[in-house]
Amino acid sequence: MNRRFRLRKNTDFQRVRREGKAYAHPLVVLLVAPNREGQIRVGVAAGRKLGKAVRRNKAKRRLREVMRPLLPLLPQGYDLVLIARQPLLEADFASLRAAVHTLLRRAGLLPPNSPPPGSTP
Repeated sequence: MNRRFRLRKNTDFQRVRREGKAYAHPLVVLLVAPNREGQIRVGVAAGRKLGKAVRRNKAKRRLREVMRPLLPLLPQGYDLVLIARQPLLEADFASLRAAVHTLLRRAGLLPPNSPPPGSTP
């Protein structure tokens, strides 16, 4: 995922947690809050419950890669935070992609009947 689409500041993460709406799935939690930047920005978090740094970084890399093809499809003006949950590390990539796609549809950021990228219609 391109760096210009990333949330980096702790204050931005805190604002999204405070003001945003949460959508949960067994693999990942999505927080969504409008921003004033006029572009979509995505932050990824993995807590220490996931394990040591190698496991947390792997979870974050997987989430960033799932979001990369979805960014052009999302409306501008939102900050998103994806929080990895423990089962994410054992899930296959297709399940993770489907989980994030489902959360984005529930949040109203993707059309309700849109197929996940990479799937054949």
